[in-house]
Amino acid sequence: MDRKSAARLLIADDYRLVAEACKEMLQPEFDIVGIVTDGRSLVQAALEFKPDAAIMDVSMPHLNGLDAAEQIKRKLPSVKIVFLTVNADPGIAAEAFQRGASGYVLKHSGAEEFVTAIRKVIAGQSYLSPLIARETMTYLLRQPKDDRKKKDITPRQSEILQLLAEGRAMKEVADILDITPGTVAFHKYNMMERLSITTNAGLLMYALKHHMISA
Repeated sequence: MDRKSAARLLIADDYRLVAEACKEMLQPEFDIVGIVTDGRSLVQAALEFKPDAAIMDVSMPHLNGLDAAEQIKRKLPSVKIVFLTVNADPGIAAEAFQRGASGYVLKHSGAEEFVTAIRKVIAGQSYLSPLIARETMTYLLRQPKDDRKKKDITPRQSEILQLLAEGRAMKEVADILDITPGTVAFHKYNMMERLSITTNAGLLMYALKHHMISA
């Protein structure tokens, strides 16, 4: 294939070996513009390279894949989003598409299916792994028509909560987000009030429940 016309892909996975394996599978047909290992680096790399598609996991440090995808689609609407993950929860698959994904593939689906999914997404189609397609459709059909999954916290609060749930101190969170520790504290306690959570353990459970971090 003419490398000049090959679709440009950005790959993100917190296990670099997995990301490198994806690169090996895709490189003969696509142009891999970069590999990153956390969600925040993914957003920065997407803004820098402006790829045709970004491949990412749901669970990633610093910023989970769902939040990263939403940020990328907000800033670069034309970028296609493909999730490659072990998470077979139909609710998460549904939310991925609600956040702007064009593809959702399970890691144990196999290389052939993975490459097929990328081809379809690049061609402007959507792809959902057959292994969870029925469960995801059932999940969506059971949701109230007017249910838009209203968020309990803001995107900034979600970023802060994930970093805190990863065990980072307020000053470290402040440094990562380039804000003051006081702003981090303000958001933390505002979150606790909005969610009716009174302990750090409660915030951790909320982060786990909403797949911001892995158990």
